[in-house]
Amino acid sequence: MPYTNAVVHEVLRMGNIVPLNGPRKVTVDTALGGYHLPKDTVIMTNLTALHRDPTEWATPDTFNPEHFLENGQFKKRESFLPFSLGKRACLGEQLARSELFIFFTSFLQKFTFKPPKNEKLSLKIRVGKTLAPENYNICAVPRA
Repeated sequence: MPYTNAVVHEVLRMGNIVPLNGPRKVTVDTALGGYHLPKDTVIMTNLTALHRDPTEWATPDTFNPEHFLENGQFKKRESFLPFSLGKRACLGEQLARSELFIFFTSFLQKFTFKPPKNEKLSLKIRVGKTLAPENYNICAVPRA
């Protein structure tokens, strides 16, 4: 099920809920991307910029599960950090990934999803403390 796994990961990349990672403090003088960061500098990672970076993603603003596939197999990407990284990464990451995969595959097995007549779906977002999709309606039609 590599393609299904790639779709779930692409949903997480495109549907990035938290645009900024929590603040971190540099523990020693550090050089990063040509910049000098003195000890105790507070930094925040812009996850939205990372997940939409055109140098990392072939089609950054388009839903494209191929970002996570190589020769038909799932490929992990270093520039994909929806749950953060390191010792402060989300403790529920494995549970969240498992649940997303199970819910997604279960829903697709039991329903066909489509917009109501005369309604067009959009990938536009509402920006606030978190990012959320614009409101829309969708029909979940049970499969026979």
